[in-house]
Amino acid sequence: MNHNGGSRIIVVGASAGGMSALKTLMAQLPANFPAPVFIVNHMGADTTGEALVRALTESGGLTCVHARDQQLFNSGTVYLAPSDQHMLLVEDKILITKGARENRSRPAIDPLFRSAAVAYGNRVIGIILTGYLDDGTSGMMAIKRCGGICIAQDPEDASYPDMPQSVIANVGADYVLPVAGIGALLSTLITAALPESKPIPEDLLIEAKIARRVLSDLPSVEALGDQVPYNCPDCGGVLWKVADGELLRYRCHTGHAFTASVLLAQQTAKIEETLWVALRMFEERQNLLVTMNQNGSKLPSSSLSERTTNSQLHIERIRAMLKATSEDAEGT
Repeated sequence: MNHNGGSRIIVVGASAGGMSALKTLMAQLPANFPAPVFIVNHMGADTTGEALVRALTESGGLTCVHARDQQLFNSGTVYLAPSDQHMLLVEDKILITKGARENRSRPAIDPLFRSAAVAYGNRVIGIILTGYLDDGTSGMMAIKRCGGICIAQDPEDASYPDMPQSVIANVGADYVLPVAGIGALLSTLITAALPESKPIPEDLLIEAKIARRVLSDLPSVEALGDQVPYNCPDCGGVLWKVADGELLRYRCHTGHAFTASVLLAQQTAKIEETLWVALRMFEERQNLLVTMNQNGSKLPSSSLSERTTNSQLHIERIRAMLKATSEDAEGT
């Protein structure tokens, strides 16, 4: 069956522990499954994703392929976002873009979910599986706002419960269950009456356009929220706070987007990077002072000794800060 004709649209997001969860999910879907399935699984830019494509194809009755730009899609096929590119849905086709990272990820879950909600409204069924932090929460909120259905893996069943827990807490999932039960639920939902249709909110239309690189100007971002005194950790641009219920999110005008927890983690990483540079520079300075002292520098020995002592104090302070930063990162 072709992509249109009123069929449901299934979108799935996974991160850490995703391969196992996705294989379990795909094993439950029959070859005649009457809807297309679109998957974003976080992966590094140097990962091809071919192993996951093969694993998902071998897991069940559906064929899994890497999605291609401008591709028309069919029911009964699984489309995986390619490495280092976002997968978006518009009416009638798939878009593959090199847009700005969201929540430090490309592909990211939120752009797929948001674009599906804007294009297909109450026909969308969103599934969030295992993973760290909260990518997928904002996108699932968009699905709910547009009349779609939200399914979250039971956090106790997830290898890494952060992502489903965030969806449950911030969105309110329609269904929470172990991944082994999601296939049967989909078989029931896929033939059920559609939920009530809802108008597409203007802010979601704007964010969907930004993800497609149709918009990247200041007025479009200013329409989404208020400017805040933080800088984008990816490009250095100014950030805007986007209201999404109780979920704090931030966007810059070039398209980078972060939830508050991801922004905090990224800021922590930048602080650590800066501290390592400072540590290296103070250690080099101390080594130079020692060398100058050994080689009989014309500077007073007391001055060299004092500077060496001060450098050592700075080194010890930076090392203490690095230790604290590392412990803080483990707690995020």
